[in-house]
Amino acid sequence: MNSSKKHWQNLQHDSNAELGQFVALNQDILAELLTFIDFSEKFTLGFIEINFPPDGELLVEALTTNSQCEEIQFVILKFADPNLRFLRDEIVKELPTIEREANKKLVLIIQGLEKSIGVYGEYPPFLQDLNFVRDAYKKTVPYPILFVLPDYAINRLAKFAPDFWAWRSGVFRFKTLEKTRENAITQTLESNIKGVFRFKTLEKTRENAITQTLESNIKIDRIEPQEKQERIEILQSLLMEYKPTSEKTNDGNLRRYSNILLELGTAYISQHQAKTAREYLAEALQIAEKLADVNFKRQVLNKIGDVYREERKFETAINYYQQGLDIAKELKNRNGESYALFKISNAYLDLRQFLEARKYYQQCLEIYQELDDHDNQASTYHQLGIVAQEMREYAQARDFYQQALSIKIEFGDRYSQARTYHNLGIVAQEMREYAQARDFYQQALAIFIEFGDRYSQASTYHQLGIVAQEMREYAQARDFYQLALSIKIEFGDRFSQALTYHCLGTLAKAQEDYTEARTNLQKALEIYVEYKDEYWGNIAREILERLPE
Repeated sequence: MNSSKKHWQNLQHDSNAELGQFVALNQDILAELLTFIDFSEKFTLGFIEINFPPDGELLVEALTTNSQCEEIQFVILKFADPNLRFLRDEIVKELPTIEREANKKLVLIIQGLEKSIGVYGEYPPFLQDLNFVRDAYKKTVPYPILFVLPDYAINRLAKFAPDFWAWRSGVFRFKTLEKTRENAITQTLESNIKGVFRFKTLEKTRENAITQTLESNIKIDRIEPQEKQERIEILQSLLMEYKPTSEKTNDGNLRRYSNILLELGTAYISQHQAKTAREYLAEALQIAEKLADVNFKRQVLNKIGDVYREERKFETAINYYQQGLDIAKELKNRNGESYALFKISNAYLDLRQFLEARKYYQQCLEIYQELDDHDNQASTYHQLGIVAQEMREYAQARDFYQQALSIKIEFGDRYSQARTYHNLGIVAQEMREYAQARDFYQQALAIFIEFGDRYSQASTYHQLGIVAQEMREYAQARDFYQLALSIKIEFGDRFSQALTYHCLGTLAKAQEDYTEARTNLQKALEIYVEYKDEYWGNIAREILERLPE
């Protein structure tokens, strides 16, 4: 037997084994569903709760291969477009394309609607329409319909499309196959998507693995938007596994549930959806207090601080970080202390309170040296470089960046070298050493491209645009700015877009294209006002006021 044939047979054997396990786990509810299908006629609604797509595929296979369904023609319709609004219209389009099998009852199985239902927000357009046109289904779709949806999507449908939901004739809640759940957890916690959630060995419990993910310095922003959304969908399904709607949860599952809430909050912060992140984190904080888990509470408080920092409410962010710091001190958790101190330093840097930022970074550095933590020593030297740079102490800034870079090179941290090369470029740029600045930026960009980090590429393209503009290479400057802007829009980083619109405005002003300058500066100003950033807002207003008519 050749190897490819044997591999195929092994896969087929594994698939058959999983199907058997799924059927055995859900034999009672499957029997109820088969009875429902047998007796359903014309337009009949059934809802099947399955939290993970792999189990959905097993269910379809279980139905289509079941001897009781020999006179049933199942047709699978998948509608995975998150922008879908008019489901009935789409079903009506599909019906004429179905090749009917003689003497068989047609049953529609609809999958993928959780994407258009969403996981947050009120009255999604899809559900509004579903509720509004329910009467039309009786005439235009005269067949039994089985909606396969995860728990949260069924819950949202019941809440936001109550009239349609009232027509249900059955709800069938299937248990998740253990292998499916474990695969989802593995994909979430041990994923090596572009190196962001990489764990070579799982040395701690799963809960500690979550902590390691949340408190690492690696940015979730490095994940592409589509991958972030897929991650959120997996987490949302896991959330329902540990706390199904209307069911009580024991303390063990509640801890897992709260950890997933924390993960979801982190994921939504990375999508710049602060309000949604805060909702999940607020629930996580309530659970931490209920369980009297002060260490978990510390993690949640720090993450809520990140939410407020995302909203540029820096004083509020510092308040939450300080609460996290106080708990870490009580627990004598030096890593936790340094983590909160670093966050506080960043917030003071955002507030342009550079002396305060420097003070807290120095405290961080002392702890990292005590712990012999080279990675975080490098990160702190880098941040001290930013402080010195903002204070126009360029020689000092360069020294800090070089200290950071030497540690990163010594310990082989190639990815984070990019950020320091980038900032060395900024220092050279401020010192009007434009050729040197360009060289540093190109080194940073090469690493970002090597690691597939599109989000960070945007900042470097932006700075390359500034260098080109200073060297009066205006066409190239525009190209770099547009590259930066397109990535920032793709990743939903609205405030950062303002900085690039600002530079496009000053570029147009330099070229005496005052209409274009006004358009871009006005776009920048609107975002500054939205984020209540007076510093950059005042600069934009001053330039706008001086533009010739």
